[in-house]
Amino acid sequence: MSNASPANHSTPVDHGLLRFLTCGSVDDGKSTLIGRLLFDTKTILADALSAIAKTSQKRGMETVDLSLLTDGLQAEREQGITIDVAYRYFSTGTRKYIIADAPGHEQYTRNMVTAASTADLAIILVDARKGVLTQTRRHSIIAHLVGIPHLVVAVNKMDLVGYSREVFENIMRDYLEFAAKRGIKDVRFIPISALNGDMVVERGEALDWYKGATLLDILENATLAHDEHAEPFRFPVQYVCRPQDSANPELHDYRGFMGQVESGSVKAGDAITVLPSGLETTVKAVQLGGANIGAAIAGQSVTLLLSDEIDISRGDMIAAKDAAPDAQKQIETILCWLSETPLDRARTYLIRHTTREVKAKLAAITHRLDVNTLEKRPAEKLVMNDLARVEFKLAQPIFADPYDRNRSTGAFIVIDPSNNNTVGAGMVARGSGDR
Repeated sequence: MSNASPANHSTPVDHGLLRFLTCGSVDDGKSTLIGRLLFDTKTILADALSAIAKTSQKRGMETVDLSLLTDGLQAEREQGITIDVAYRYFSTGTRKYIIADAPGHEQYTRNMVTAASTADLAIILVDARKGVLTQTRRHSIIAHLVGIPHLVVAVNKMDLVGYSREVFENIMRDYLEFAAKRGIKDVRFIPISALNGDMVVERGEALDWYKGATLLDILENATLAHDEHAEPFRFPVQYVCRPQDSANPELHDYRGFMGQVESGSVKAGDAITVLPSGLETTVKAVQLGGANIGAAIAGQSVTLLLSDEIDISRGDMIAAKDAAPDAQKQIETILCWLSETPLDRARTYLIRHTTREVKAKLAAITHRLDVNTLEKRPAEKLVMNDLARVEFKLAQPIFADPYDRNRSTGAFIVIDPSNNNTVGAGMVARGSGDR
């Protein structure tokens, strides 16, 4: 019989799901880096590895081209570039990951903004031979603009510069000078060779002068966006559950409000406010699958039962009583225009914010942002990939927080009602109240 105590058996720590973005200039090695992460964490299926090995051999390569794991479209492979956002998934013993491989070209700014909007961390790749480029600065500015809390500058292809410490430190100095001017903080630097695997998952032997963490170590220990600062409870109502079961008297008065906890947490007994009515009550129960669970946190989809009967419908919001958002019928935003059809001042659009959808008209274009320098320029219209400060007037209020305080309730999309296409994605910069 073993005399080991339960304390000797440690439970693996779950650091939660981390969404991260990789971005860089063309040929900086994004696809190879992602392939290396998948390969060295042993998350590639044998048949997938066999397929890319055969493709690499056909191309006359002596080693497996790991970039093929992410360049999934045949058209991309033929051109040798990645032209859209590719999502990949892997996990380790302590964390699950979603990787967004964003395109490097300026004309795909909208793709990067879309990928960056949910990311907790961004890996900015820099070719050690080329240093900090215009695209490096642009990607960093966009990542900072959309509120990604952590930036990792990975200086890749160190093998092509003899693993030079001087080259790495010069790039780090150039980047920090740029970052200071743009207010970009929380930046970490790491020298890597995605091709050979140095400092990606394993340390390797060629960068013995670098004493910091490997890239995977940084990912494993990165905090999530929701954990960066305390966010108040926000629960947009998706569906009102009222079972029509006359045979079960217990369900006769049942009214549950279903949705996802967008931020904060909720438990039975919490005081809440319902918007837009402004009525107040307390949470009677928090349920999952019909069973009481006591409490729920951000990201969980649950059903809330309230202590009082209040008229609530889809699109309403249940929020913390002492920290409810303002109802806003005019909002100032940072907008990325996604459509090939320019933004039309005369048209009525739909804004979808959480579970609420309202009619909206353009009130003003304050300025357009140069994505390379963040210089503010006047603009009469917006075309695809433009980033601008824009003001909208809304037919009904939305219950939004500034994006820099709450990414979940500070984001929205713009829809063209004529074809139901998503034509814009935005971040609430400041609201002007319910007026």
